[in-house]
Amino acid sequence: MNRASFLHRDLRAAKTFPQFVRAAAQAYGDAVAISLESDAAAEETATFAELDLRSAELARGLIARGVGKGARVGFIYGNGPSFAVTFAAIARIGAIAVPISTLIKANELVRVLRQSDVMGLIVQRSLLGHDYVERLCEALPGLRTASGPDLRLAEAPYLRWILCAEGDLPAGFHDSGYLSDAAPSVSEALLAAIESEVHPADQVMEIYTSGAMALPKGVKHLHGPLMRRTFYIAEMMRLEPGQRRPSPLPMFWIGGLGFMLLPNWAHGVTTACPERTSTNSRKAMGSVLAEEDLRPAPSDEVIWSIGMTETLGPYAYADTLRVPGYPLTSPLEHIADGFEVRVWDGGEVGDGGQGEIQVRGFAVTPGLHKVEREQVFEPDGFYRTGDLGVRDGTRIHFVGRSGDMIKTASANVSPAEVEMEMQQLEGVHSAYVVGLPDAERGQIVVAAVVARDGVTLDFGDIEAQLRERLSGFKVPRAYVAIGRDEVPMLPSNKVARRQLERMLEARLGRTTG
Repeated sequence: MNRASFLHRDLRAAKTFPQFVRAAAQAYGDAVAISLESDAAAEETATFAELDLRSAELARGLIARGVGKGARVGFIYGNGPSFAVTFAAIARIGAIAVPISTLIKANELVRVLRQSDVMGLIVQRSLLGHDYVERLCEALPGLRTASGPDLRLAEAPYLRWILCAEGDLPAGFHDSGYLSDAAPSVSEALLAAIESEVHPADQVMEIYTSGAMALPKGVKHLHGPLMRRTFYIAEMMRLEPGQRRPSPLPMFWIGGLGFMLLPNWAHGVTTACPERTSTNSRKAMGSVLAEEDLRPAPSDEVIWSIGMTETLGPYAYADTLRVPGYPLTSPLEHIADGFEVRVWDGGEVGDGGQGEIQVRGFAVTPGLHKVEREQVFEPDGFYRTGDLGVRDGTRIHFVGRSGDMIKTASANVSPAEVEMEMQQLEGVHSAYVVGLPDAERGQIVVAAVVARDGVTLDFGDIEAQLRERLSGFKVPRAYVAIGRDEVPMLPSNKVARRQLERMLEARLGRTTG
């Protein structure tokens, strides 16, 4: 695919994040790099030059407080200039940036803080009515009664300080002066010397993905692969300086960071952030969508297929939006530069065979934090994605997550197959099929169903039609009608199936035991 490049020459040479930030400032200067639109306040903006200057100031404060190569610094910010500045400040001095979800609850937050080993944490006070100081105090009650802001907490044993720039703070917090007052002790020459010792092989960030699962998973990425991948995505998308590109996905995950903010930054594009990130089950990734919700891609737009945090976004793209019989995503027809992909079931499967999609390449994570490599990689370096695929000549069809497959009475059921059949029925707009624990069958198949506007669902009739279309063990044994706004979503715009399972258990009066 021939894609014109508008990448500035000095940016193309950047192999590390400090080189990237400085080169973007030189290339695009006073053009607006990122904006935040809020109903409650005036638009907040930062130019490319300001991102460099503001992140350098914060970086000097971090250095003065002992943050150096490999130190782990977390931050909680919504999309906007502050997110970009904080990420850049941490990354440009060789520390490891650990963005944390703004949606995280207190019980999840304490697990991430402990699992990630962050030494420092920078947080915004509030977002959309959520007070993150209060949430931190709920997660770590000792913050209210600490003798001072130099922390010694058994629940987060490596955490030494938390900084918040706004409002009255409990005893366990520093205000913004903790870094800004110390910054003048670090010269520009020292900052430049530190940046020169940041190398492409150094870790730049760790992205925590847990979504609907209970345990956090820290995905590592390095400077060199992040830069190379950023330039590749930007060029594939034909971004040009001066464009204004909305960024509805959260930047604390790869969708917003690696697919929006960084490619935009590389090509002089303004990243326009709404205060609220958006999810929409009508466009849910990895779900069976109704025909009217499948948007035909413009002829010059890349049809990205499948990707994950561990691969810095999509590692394949397609010529067609969907192939009949495989409704979850576009096929893996073209593999992105620098990746190898195979379908594996003890060996590479032949045409028509099904197995796990495995991927190897420069942008694949070097590993997960606190997880031994052999737990997630094959001996030859292929990463086990947990995604199931079917080999079809030179292309691969995604058929679902291995963990989403339903095992009922010793038979395997693909939720996508059942959802696809249900959405062919009159009156059904969307269906979401999960397996619930069952003492007799192991799991039973259950469906949450969204009706078309004005339709009252007749589940007896729906079941009768499904029995004509599907093997009996695939037909749901229970149904729940839900509204469109009740479909639980992750900020990555995927259906939160574990939350859906809990919702259906409650509605059906079942317990997991």
